[in-house]
Amino acid sequence: MFQGDGQNLVTEDVTVVEGDVATISCRVKNSDDSVIQLLNPNRQTIYFRDFRPLKDSRFQLVNFSNSELRVSLTNVSISDEGRYFCQLYTDPPQEIYTTITVLVPPRNLVIDIQKEIAVEGEEIELNCTAMASRPATTIRWFKGNKELTGKSEVEQWSDMYTVTSQLLLKVGREDDGVPVICLVDHPAVKDLQTQRYLEVMYKPQVRVSQNYPVQGLTREGEPLELTCAAFGKPQPTDMRWLRVDDEMPQHVVVSGSNLLISNLNKTDNGTYRCEASNAVGKSHADYMLFVYDTTATTEPAVHGFTQLPNSAEELDYGDLSDSRAGEEGSIRSVDHAVVGGVVAVVVFAMLCLLIILGRYFARHKGTYFTHEAKGADDAADADTAIINAEGGQNNSEEKKEYFI
Repeated sequence: MFQGDGQNLVTEDVTVVEGDVATISCRVKNSDDSVIQLLNPNRQTIYFRDFRPLKDSRFQLVNFSNSELRVSLTNVSISDEGRYFCQLYTDPPQEIYTTITVLVPPRNLVIDIQKEIAVEGEEIELNCTAMASRPATTIRWFKGNKELTGKSEVEQWSDMYTVTSQLLLKVGREDDGVPVICLVDHPAVKDLQTQRYLEVMYKPQVRVSQNYPVQGLTREGEPLELTCAAFGKPQPTDMRWLRVDDEMPQHVVVSGSNLLISNLNKTDNGTYRCEASNAVGKSHADYMLFVYDTTATTEPAVHGFTQLPNSAEELDYGDLSDSRAGEEGSIRSVDHAVVGGVVAVVVFAMLCLLIILGRYFARHKGTYFTHEAKGADDAADADTAIINAEGGQNNSEEKKEYFI
């Protein structure tokens, strides 16, 4: 709200979107029936009291009284921006101005993508352009629900602004079919956005499943049936089975994605691999086979699927099966059992050693006396003590005592 110092006139600035209606109000706080008039930025009279001298039908009288002159302006354009003056014919005359600001929303919002079809691991460039807005727009990027950061450039054409935002995005297979959204923040418009869906090609994901036996051990004489499934974009066109580090046994039957061994024997032990490829690359999944005796009842520590990724990046795509996790758990259990056994053997050996040493010391326990240096205690000097000690037992026995 604006009011001149010591004046009765009051008005407010107006902000309006291009094409909408702006309303200008000139109000008198303490009316004395003085004349109110409204002038445009060129100081041409729009309304004098309730009369409109200006021949512009877009200006219409909304309200007129001794205390207010309110006028509307329809279909506002950029050329209508500026200061509009409220005048009150008093002595001396009073004047105050209001400013009309026109907002222009972006006329077009477009996303350009560098590559219509990308390959996983590539970095692609996307550009979003918001044309002819006022003021300049702020562009925000989203991939799905996640907001990303782009780099914007602003160009000014006369009183209009064009903003272009660049986004660099490294895509993976999980981005296939995900929308990339360009959203505009602007005071003249709400929820203005456009989007493009990513199309990402990626090499196959391969999984091996065991159809028979459904659970338990693979025993001699029993059949084994495996199925290989592969998914990629484009869909894999080439799929094959092979035996790692050895030739495929002649009695193994391969039919498309299935591998069948009708009568297992120990020579079938090994790793069987299913490979699949498409235009992007090649992937594989392994099955480790160990054939047990017909009487075996214990679940093996290492047996079954080992679907390993071809690269570290593929770890995120679930190429490791549940049976692989079970296998690693079994291996850890075996390691713990071995360590426990070694510790038990060491403890038992130490106990046995302690028992043997205890019995040895117990059998040699007692008091011992020696005959060394006998007679030395009675010698008058050191030489005599040595002679007495060399004399041995005989000299000591010759010593006699007489009582009188």
